[in-house]
Amino acid sequence: MIVLIVDGYNMIGAWPELKRLKEKDLGQARDLLIEMLAEYQSYTGDRIIVVFDAYHVRGLEKKHKNYKVDVIFTKENETADERIEKLAGELNDVRTQVYVATSDYAEQRTIFGQGAFRKSARELYIEIKNIENQIKKDVESHNQVQYQPKIPMNEEVRKLFEKWRRGDK
Repeated sequence: MIVLIVDGYNMIGAWPELKRLKEKDLGQARDLLIEMLAEYQSYTGDRIIVVFDAYHVRGLEKKHKNYKVDVIFTKENETADERIEKLAGELNDVRTQVYVATSDYAEQRTIFGQGAFRKSARELYIEIKNIENQIKKDVESHNQVQYQPKIPMNEEVRKLFEKWRRGDK
């Protein structure tokens, strides 16, 4: 199993569309990041955990799932880096490959020491954009496929059946 732990605010500060959105509304930037990661997760099948620092969201530690992405807001006096290091250590075992997405050099060195791998913000962004392009190509090729009925019939009869199937009058 592959687990990708993402430093949320690190990605928001590094990805162009999230960086612009952050200037207007940080909450929307977070939501868009989670949506992008959810699409990535559904394509790769990897487990995704995104961690946000508590200093942007006051209060107690919060965990919830958006789509199939685990979203963690740290405790008030805990940094995302501390939580990521803890998660990387807990999740890294013989059956699990842990990747941490961050461009924080000190964080990268720490997670390497725990046996986890790293992806820079740029690497993850490129991967996500490549997956988005692949999904677009898959949808386009799927839309171009003309399904032929198993029983030969002329176009007029086929349209009539399709109308009935849809409940149109």
